[in-house]
Amino acid sequence: MRILLTNDDGITSPGIFLLAKSLRECGHRVFMVAPDCNRSGCSHSLHFLNEPIKLTEIEKDSWSCSGTPADCIIVSLLGGIPEINILSEENEVNMEKAPDLVLSGINVGANVGTDIVYSGTAAAARQGSFFGIPSVALSLVDNDRPRQWEAVISYIVENLECFMSYWKKGAFVNINFPNIEEKPSALVNVSPCIRNYNDRIVTFTAPEGGVFCFAKIGEIDKPADGTDWAQVLKNNAALSVIMSQPAVL
Repeated sequence: MRILLTNDDGITSPGIFLLAKSLRECGHRVFMVAPDCNRSGCSHSLHFLNEPIKLTEIEKDSWSCSGTPADCIIVSLLGGIPEINILSEENEVNMEKAPDLVLSGINVGANVGTDIVYSGTAAAARQGSFFGIPSVALSLVDNDRPRQWEAVISYIVENLECFMSYWKKGAFVNINFPNIEEKPSALVNVSPCIRNYNDRIVTFTAPEGGVFCFAKIGEIDKPADGTDWAQVLKNNAALSVIMSQPAVL
């Protein structure tokens, strides 16, 4: 397959390089385009509307991007990367050159439930889905263990077609993996949770004036049974199909 790979942790994050390496070793052609710095929590913000986006090739088929994760997808597909440019010379969309799959991640830390709204990782997958390309966001939960990249990346590479089978137009696939030495116990299609973060803002008034606001991170409420976060805590991979298009209820 031809895969467009990005993240929101930035081009120096070990997860994206290890995933690209494993995918390439399996014969996939991977176009890696990732932000030049950490863009965690940037959601679906776009820089290309206000400033030029710089692509810097760091190795074959791999670029750092001065924009956000969503920018990485847009710039790559609309002319920045000629091999996957979906615009014809007449500026008409031609999907023949589109990648077969957009992968975003693998993110350092969970993107479960309400996190999806804020996540740059999820936004890149959402943007890929806007173009009608199967798109999957991947996240590895943080805990007190070292990050078990080998187990989760092996599982991802082995199950790409399975993940793609859940994709449908107007949606993207969001998957969270437990950080354990072995592969996940099961892949569970599950609903996203509601995350009550219990954060607060602490303020400091500077002597010269102005109020500085600092985040005091709270303890997140326990997840409801049967949700993505609850399944990850059971050492399962939690998969959710997330609508990417506006819908009227």
